[in-house]
Amino acid sequence: MTEQSQKVETETVEAVVRQQLAKALGGRRGMAEAAVPTILFTATWLSLRDLNTALAVSIGAALVLLVVRLVQRSTVQFVVNALFGIGIGWFFVHRSAAAGGSEQDQALAYFLPGILYNGGYAVVLAFTCLIGWPLVGFMVGSITGDATAWHSDRQVVKLCSRLTWLLVAPCIVRVAVQAPIWLAGSSGSMDPDAAVAALGVLKIALGWPLQLAALASMVWLLSRNKTPVAGDPATA
Repeated sequence: MTEQSQKVETETVEAVVRQQLAKALGGRRGMAEAAVPTILFTATWLSLRDLNTALAVSIGAALVLLVVRLVQRSTVQFVVNALFGIGIGWFFVHRSAAAGGSEQDQALAYFLPGILYNGGYAVVLAFTCLIGWPLVGFMVGSITGDATAWHSDRQVVKLCSRLTWLLVAPCIVRVAVQAPIWLAGSSGSMDPDAAVAALGVLKIALGWPLQLAALASMVWLLSRNKTPVAGDPATA
């Protein structure tokens, strides 16, 4: 038996998931790189009421962060994620403009992809739990080298389902809070500028802080048990 296989067999599901989550978060720097472009977009729009300038400032900030990453030869994953999000937002803004939407409508359109993404993500994650193949289980599989072996152990499946539901919760909260504001701003029942301001603040407040709260719950759950990656066949 090789040293690597011994390590995998003595690894716990909890340790595996912690490793994968730490890698996915990117630490404080990754969180900041995700938040800065949105903060600048919202602040610029509210102060200048110029959508093109707001988009240019947010894109420029993301590009500066990207250059810094490249110079330091560190991972660009989180900056690229931010740029991708801005690009999708710009596409929705462009579509709104093409449809004759006002600048307020276009500014609101910038936040629509995030709401749709969270709604879709929640549906997909919930679906994986409901069919008995929770997404977090595949994190375990990515470490062990067998994508589906974890599914033979009911104890592991149960743990991974609970962890996946904890990932679903922030997405549901974001949609439940942000969607009514977006609809109110788009329909005119709420001042569009106030809606843009609220969505900008909520995007930050319900972003990493809410995600960290969910992850803290996951860490607490993970600290309670020591579930072996290689489950006992008798428990399957």
